[in-house]
Amino acid sequence: MSDEPKRKRKWGDRRDGRRVKAPGLQTIMCYLWPYRTDCEVYLYDNIDATDLLRYLEKRNAEHPEYKTTLFHAAVTGMARMIKERPLMNRFIQGYRLYERDEITISFVVKRRFADGAEESLMVLKPRDEDTLDSISQRIVGNVKETRKSEHATGGVDELLDKFAALPRFVLIPVVRIIRWLDFWGINPKGLTEGDPNYTTILCSNLGSIQCPAVHHHLSNYGTNSILITIGALHKQEVLMPDGTKQVRDLVDIGATLDERIADGFYFARSLKLIKHIFAHPEMLEKPIGEDSGFTY
Repeated sequence: MSDEPKRKRKWGDRRDGRRVKAPGLQTIMCYLWPYRTDCEVYLYDNIDATDLLRYLEKRNAEHPEYKTTLFHAAVTGMARMIKERPLMNRFIQGYRLYERDEITISFVVKRRFADGAEESLMVLKPRDEDTLDSISQRIVGNVKETRKSEHATGGVDELLDKFAALPRFVLIPVVRIIRWLDFWGINPKGLTEGDPNYTTILCSNLGSIQCPAVHHHLSNYGTNSILITIGALHKQEVLMPDGTKQVRDLVDIGATLDERIADGFYFARSLKLIKHIFAHPEMLEKPIGEDSGFTY
């Protein structure tokens, strides 16, 4: 575990983030466009995963006890990117800008690959000392534990089931109160812990069901500012830097971001780091808290 001291809360901070003084433009944007869904920007790109797949193939041959997947590598790469690009770990709520105390990446786990099968929400909290190896093992272990049962066995899934069972005339005012608490950042930890709406990145691995990446909307509820979908692998002819053409393995990604947390230049550089990690997968062996040395 990381021995980084716990942050002391100051006036204006939330339980899940410290208040950041925003420049004038960002401050005014929060009031002109107070809803996250009004400030969505979309990014779509193909990332060359050829070198990463070769790396994973060799790695899995050497460690056959468990399989490290492209998704595991992508999650590790996202965690490193957020660690090095802290503005990507910010959110706006209640007209104010905040920066999270920790990195959280959430995704949905299908209990069975079948129509009508239940889904479970999972939240991963990467630590500074984490590498591809530790993150992969945690994801595999959590998914296996989730799929032991076809129904929710606790956490946010069970809480949602209880709320959904309330009659409409009760549920409407309860939800309004929860949204009011959310605005002021005073909602109970039990309502936010394990909720993907309160994570740094909400990720959907559509490639696992052979689906292309899509653009998914953000939510005005919670604090999530980045939603990423990872599509299916496909082969495509690519013009290489030396002028030759090669058939490469590409994976498409779709990202939806809150434009108020950073500018397009910052977003573009963050994507550039992700592409560099895919092209140099050995970086995934380093702890995410260790600077990559990548020059932009």
